[in-house]
Amino acid sequence: MRVKKLADLNVSGRRVFIRADLNVPQDEAGNITEDTRIKASLPSIRYCLEQNAAVMVTSHLGRPDEGEVEPEDSLAPIAIRLSQFLHKPVRLIADWVEGGFAVNPGEVVLLENCRCNAGEKKNDETLAKKMALLCDIYVNDAFGTAHRAEATTYGIARFAPVSVAGILMGAEIDALSRAFENPKRPLVAIVGGAKVSSKLTILKSLAARVDQLIVGGGIANTFLLASGERIGDSLAEPDLVKEAHAIMDMMRERNAEVPLPVDVVVADEVSALARANKISVNAIGAHDRILDIGPRSAARLVEIITGAGTVIWNGPVGVFEHAQFAGGTKMLASAIAHSEAFCIAGGGDTLAAIATFNIADDVGYISTGGGAFLEFLEGKTLPAIAALEKRFD
Repeated sequence: MRVKKLADLNVSGRRVFIRADLNVPQDEAGNITEDTRIKASLPSIRYCLEQNAAVMVTSHLGRPDEGEVEPEDSLAPIAIRLSQFLHKPVRLIADWVEGGFAVNPGEVVLLENCRCNAGEKKNDETLAKKMALLCDIYVNDAFGTAHRAEATTYGIARFAPVSVAGILMGAEIDALSRAFENPKRPLVAIVGGAKVSSKLTILKSLAARVDQLIVGGGIANTFLLASGERIGDSLAEPDLVKEAHAIMDMMRERNAEVPLPVDVVVADEVSALARANKISVNAIGAHDRILDIGPRSAARLVEIITGAGTVIWNGPVGVFEHAQFAGGTKMLASAIAHSEAFCIAGGGDTLAAIATFNIADDVGYISTGGGAFLEFLEGKTLPAIAALEKRFD
């Protein structure tokens, strides 16, 4: 993926329009409860301010109705938090599409919730052209929205004089390219989750390229069914056994592997008080529920990760939220932290596991993308990145 990058430009005195992802959670009173996305947007903003650019930043927040801004839709709380981080005032500009507001070099303003503009979600060309007139340089720094072709993520990139990837977006593109375009082998993918159906496209896409495809959670249970094992009352999708078979066949044809658990941790309920039992896969009872992999299976995964050149991680291998079912994911996380392989990790549950086991500093790259990361794993073209690629010259 070849795109122009903000860090390669001199933006001194230029009007810079940054599409960030500032869609942060808030409580009922409108107070920001978690500001990681705001912090992630700061490097691009600071880069432009340090070069004395006139900086405009916008983002979506929530799911507003186009054409109106309700109080809960406003970026006002984000403007306050941004000003605290940047140690300078950040004005909030409403009704900004038609221009008519001034931004001085060295100043940053926040443009009100872009999804409140009529035509944003439908990527209206007229709207995109109006926004492009506001700037000399368009910067997309919102990887989390890269899978959506909207006016501020796709349309404006077509019409702005210069269109580039921001520092965060550039880092995402570099990490994804490193993991997928020319990865160091063996290439290992870890896909956990409750349902095969929710990640079927990802599994098929990865099965065509990886050397080892590790499955966990309810997904692994469906694969165990496909291999002829009994799984008791474990979460699974029997109607997708044929799909699991097909994926394993795809891997075998490439001399690759889907290593399945040989031992598991079971209980009769999912709770903090449930009694966990470690048993062999062939000893699973009629009412057992598989809630984690066992120590022998975890040791096998550690061996695979230790020998990997590149690791793609999306999903835990057990119900790690409860300590008695966290052993498998903890060992996997530790193996990744100590591996020399390049690891890219993404997805909400994966980020939660990384935080739980405190290995963030030891993971090669942690994607901020959510849905965009998953669609990339599915092999889909991300419209926002495609728009930037078209402007590479």
